[in-house]
Amino acid sequence: MAARYRVFSVRVAAVSSLTPHFVRVTLTGDELGAFSSVGLDQRIKVVLPIPGYGFTDLPDGEDWYTAWRALPDETRNPLRTYTVRSFRPDARELDIDFVAHGDTGPASRWVAGCRVGDELRIVGPAVPSSADELPSGAAEFAPGAANRILLAGDETAAPAICAILEALDVTTVGHVFIEVPTDADRLPVTAPAGVEVRWIARNGASHGVRMTDHVHAWASSAVTPVSADSGPTELADVDVDHQTLWDVPTAESHRPVYAWIAGEAACIKELRRHLVRGVGLDRKQVAFMGYWRHGKAEN
Repeated sequence: MAARYRVFSVRVAAVSSLTPHFVRVTLTGDELGAFSSVGLDQRIKVVLPIPGYGFTDLPDGEDWYTAWRALPDETRNPLRTYTVRSFRPDARELDIDFVAHGDTGPASRWVAGCRVGDELRIVGPAVPSSADELPSGAAEFAPGAANRILLAGDETAAPAICAILEALDVTTVGHVFIEVPTDADRLPVTAPAGVEVRWIARNGASHGVRMTDHVHAWASSAVTPVSADSGPTELADVDVDHQTLWDVPTAESHRPVYAWIAGEAACIKELRRHLVRGVGLDRKQVAFMGYWRHGKAEN
């Protein structure tokens, strides 16, 4: 049985401006003593307060999500998905790196005005009661014994990529491409000596274009193209305006390359098509995750 997910009551312990577009919020609270972290690209839900209303009607318990969906719009707290940047269980502190982009959504508005002591709620896995009850669906990075890795994503994937990099074995070899809004948005991160990390600044360019160029160049030099005699790789289409693009393989012991790619769904869809159908990477070698979609709010 998988570990159950629950609502944790936390408060803001610190707010740090990392770059023009990244803000780190450190959360704390006694309830984090029961929080279960799997590390890497672990996702949690951040439940945002309703101005003037807080968390008055936010349900708790194992069936919290069903009860939350049933609430009227005016009392249903906004819910967004984020990556745990780091978790310090002894101190009961959890860091989340937010992308700050003005007054364009509830999370960005909240982080722009949050202060030490403000209340927040997060949803994540509770510490299991036995070793058999492990958190499921919380992290996707599963390279197995791949000889090389590729990590690529936009600013929404940067916290996950940084957390993965800092957890890699020192012998890991690979390439990392992280697209951010400006040159000033490069984040400090520690990576193995054999992993090349490139921060790609858009500086006004269209979202995803420069990251796509870098991934295409990587594929042309690092991946052996599929034989024309083998025919096109089967790949079901995904309507990213109405469906979630989320295709993640489980860890396998033997594969030459493992790729983890996340960010804006339409961009990730095109990279998925190029790497799998165009270049010929096996789907079992690539994790594709549409973290967000232009013009679409998370439900």
